[in-house]
Amino acid sequence: MSNLTENRLSNIFKNNKKKISIYLTAGYPNLTDTVKLLKILESAGVDFVEIGIPFSDSVMDGPVILNSHKKALENGMTLDFLFSQLEVIRKNISVPVVLMGSMNPVYQYGFENFCKKCGDLGVDGLLLPDLPLLDFKKYYQDFYQQNNLAPIFMISPQTSPTRLAAIDEAGAGFLYAVSSSSTTGSSTKMEDNIGYFEKLGNLKLKNPVAVGFNINTKNDVRIVHQYADAAIIGSAFIKEIEYEIDESRIIKFINGLEN
Repeated sequence: MSNLTENRLSNIFKNNKKKISIYLTAGYPNLTDTVKLLKILESAGVDFVEIGIPFSDSVMDGPVILNSHKKALENGMTLDFLFSQLEVIRKNISVPVVLMGSMNPVYQYGFENFCKKCGDLGVDGLLLPDLPLLDFKKYYQDFYQQNNLAPIFMISPQTSPTRLAAIDEAGAGFLYAVSSSSTTGSSTKMEDNIGYFEKLGNLKLKNPVAVGFNINTKNDVRIVHQYADAAIIGSAFIKEIEYEIDESRIIKFINGLEN
């Protein structure tokens, strides 16, 4: 997507500073917490945020994030309610925002309408892991471009060089590199993935690389930052806010990840 207009997401990768991103589930732990968390994460210095759209049948997530989806849906979170929350974010929040979720609720909303709403609200990128690359290029690419949304795709250790090149060419913002073949929140050690990270670092990809899945500690972040542009923390953060949202505790958690 060479004609994507620069947005907040593309701008943050212009410098060489290693980035930290946080994943949160919309409507978790409480229905109205999404914007509150965005404000806290921005004040804590997080570089960009992924907001997960809760869905009952997510296949990539481990028990921690799956439980957060279940709780958010029980709280009453819907796409319409999430969009109503995000209407205010660009009045005082500048951190780049990526929406992440399954295609099912997007299809139900209407893909063109979904992209337009995201563009109107100041969302910077979309990560829809079950959107096939060929379908994106054939049916949906124009909707992304019209609304200045970065199409973000996932790659994994099993992604072939040919497919990786095609994904890199079609994508923008960053490539989401799954650290291993496990689900989110597993006990896989980051040290076991160094060979994969080195391989990615040697490919001279067009897009920055952000690594996610199973990043829990400062040492995990340090390893990722040696080889990639950003580290994405999901399950570990969801655990931090399971019972309450404490701003000082969240800031301490974020500071504890930095090297």
